[in-house]
Amino acid sequence: HITEAFSSILQNQGEFYHRYILGLYEVLTRIFVPRPHILLESCSSGGNRFDLGMLVFSPQIWASDDTDPIERLKIQTGLSYFYPQSAMGAHVSASPHQQTLRETPLATRFHAACFGCLGYELDLKYLTPEEKKDIADQITFYKQYRRIFQYGRFYRIRSYKENKVIWEVVSEEKETALTGFFQTLAAAAESSDKLKVIGLKKGRYMIRTRPQRLYIERFGCLTKHVMPVELSPDGMIMRVANRHYSLKDCVETYTCSAEALSSGIPLCEQFIGTGYHEKVRMLGDFGSNLYITEKEDVQPK
Repeated sequence: HITEAFSSILQNQGEFYHRYILGLYEVLTRIFVPRPHILLESCSSGGNRFDLGMLVFSPQIWASDDTDPIERLKIQTGLSYFYPQSAMGAHVSASPHQQTLRETPLATRFHAACFGCLGYELDLKYLTPEEKKDIADQITFYKQYRRIFQYGRFYRIRSYKENKVIWEVVSEEKETALTGFFQTLAAAAESSDKLKVIGLKKGRYMIRTRPQRLYIERFGCLTKHVMPVELSPDGMIMRVANRHYSLKDCVETYTCSAEALSSGIPLCEQFIGTGYHEKVRMLGDFGSNLYITEKEDVQPK
């Protein structure tokens, strides 16, 4: 960063920052043009954080030090109007977040970071065994669909609900779509949701949710209603159980046409205090799901 850039002896004070950037471009040209195999991720130091000229030298830019996933929904949505997902550095960080103190599910932190260049900035020794398994599964999933996440056609799907943010990327062949369905603040009796997927070829598609874990600690005192004995949610037994055991979050599968998807298909209902099972979406505050939509193979006649 440049601080206290003013000088009373400069005759071209108003040109200072512009001249600095031109000089920076010259230095980077000397370094990276002869060495195109080196990947540079730029940040706010040395000019504006996102600068179209800097993309010549740095195809990947650290989007923001604010890695809170709910904040990132706004940050990355705004950036998407000008920059591709492949240019956005996006990381999964710890919860509660160091800047906002917001507690968010590991799945939501991953889903927000998926729509960019995924990374992790976590102290691994503080992760539970279940979280380590979760992260391993996340990385495997991201590698499988990385090209679509980074280079697919990006859509901002307008929701009829104010507490929803929906992102979508579609493959170049228009036969695969990945949709991030994010909920900010939950309502006590959330009404039905719809999944809208656009930009696909005509045909029949299979839609499924990315499998994700549901941690016991999310239920808090509700666990006493299903346990044969009453246990403190903050007690040792429940803390140990949360480290080594998790539940399966809602598993959704649908089959329908591209036309139906473009209009929107109804999703399983959300949890409203009526009990847990595998067809209830456990979103709550800051919850999310990631939907994979893939064209069905044409069956031989």
